[in-house]
Amino acid sequence: IMRSFGLTDSEIARFQDPYEWLYYFPPLAVEDLKAYGLGCDWRRSFVTTDVNPFFDAFVRWQMRKLKSMGKIVKDRRYTIFSPLDGQPCADHDRATGEGVQPQEYTLIKMEVVKPFPLKLGPLEGKRVFLAAATLRPETMYGQTNAWVLPDGKYGAYEISETDVFILTERSAINLAYQNFSKIPQKPSCLVELTGYDLIGLPLKSPLSVNEIIYALPMLTILTNKGTGIVTSVPSDSPDDYMALRDLKAKPDRRAKYGVKDEWVPSDIVPVINIPEFGDKAAEKVCLDLKIQSPNDKDKLAEAKRLTYLKGFTEGTMLIGEFAGRKVQEIKPIVKTKLIESGEAIVYSEPEKPVMSRSGDECVVALTDQWYIAYGESEWRKMAEECLSKMNLYSEETRHGFEHTLSWLNQWACSRSFGLGTRIPWDEQFLVESLSDSSIYMAYYTVAHIFHDG
Repeated sequence: IMRSFGLTDSEIARFQDPYEWLYYFPPLAVEDLKAYGLGCDWRRSFVTTDVNPFFDAFVRWQMRKLKSMGKIVKDRRYTIFSPLDGQPCADHDRATGEGVQPQEYTLIKMEVVKPFPLKLGPLEGKRVFLAAATLRPETMYGQTNAWVLPDGKYGAYEISETDVFILTERSAINLAYQNFSKIPQKPSCLVELTGYDLIGLPLKSPLSVNEIIYALPMLTILTNKGTGIVTSVPSDSPDDYMALRDLKAKPDRRAKYGVKDEWVPSDIVPVINIPEFGDKAAEKVCLDLKIQSPNDKDKLAEAKRLTYLKGFTEGTMLIGEFAGRKVQEIKPIVKTKLIESGEAIVYSEPEKPVMSRSGDECVVALTDQWYIAYGESEWRKMAEECLSKMNLYSEETRHGFEHTLSWLNQWACSRSFGLGTRIPWDEQFLVESLSDSSIYMAYYTVAHIFHDG
């Protein structure tokens, strides 16, 4: 690309120094804009980063001001992170995935019951778990089995000296950046596995009324989301209900995957009563929508839309120590109890794929860094009041601002390397590229005074 600009190889070599980019290209951009006929007050043009001492001082003032107001805090948070760059990957650093946030799951530890099969022989002496990611920990009382993708690629990864998780490599990498790996940030795979190796494993799973459940084949599992291991609650999950019904109805499929009849659960365990859907919501909604197959994605998506939100807002627990209480009330309590008992952990991953500009797939990392507290209630209220008084000339623009204000919470404002301004009180970090651009427009009003002087 640079040769196409007419640069020689010796000239290109100078761009190993990142500051060369700042000196070489801006004058060319000005020439092109002038040739285009742009009318502009060029006295006010400037380059950012610490090569401009005036702008550098402006950003340092901005950061000190925000910190003195209590708007910048240091904390450990889940952040979209580039392993290749070794630092958080903010929107400006992404090739794809702008606006994507971490999605938090509860990772259920389903312990493999000994004796281990031959394939898991190298894991003798360790506690081995199938690790299933769920957004609905309150439904774990109704687990009847686990699901694995027969052709899926899995691994047995060392989490600690004693514990091993079986899941996909992608999720193991995310966990390694969240302090769940024997070697920090480096997943250690002891055994490579496929879903076929896992079918029939007997499991003890937290909260399940069934003492032992089994891993069974499911052909619709996505290995680019969650851990590739799915815990099955057919009373409340339309996907689980249809997959289980399909497996029961097809002896040829059971034979193909070596599934014994005694591994297949015979009964659904009611967990939640939902108005209009009863205590077996998944079964009712699948019958109502005449869903015929686990592959009927559109109808299954509609089934989940109809039942999940209503189950959360209006559902009542039927089983366990919280029987009779509202799902909305006890959901976080169940999650906390599972984590505190060591039967589950918190796991996060990007809600959608994110690629950094460096070309690697981003993960979610638990990082200790500086954040701007955009989600602070009083500050958000001031922003919303300001927005309400603005004439934006387009309702679509207004909705865009409103949407951003609704999700914008703690924003990572520091990074480890690159060009920019050093954080005044912690100079090992630079100010992240969006954070130093939030009020730079004000600098244009005085730039010509500084630069001409």
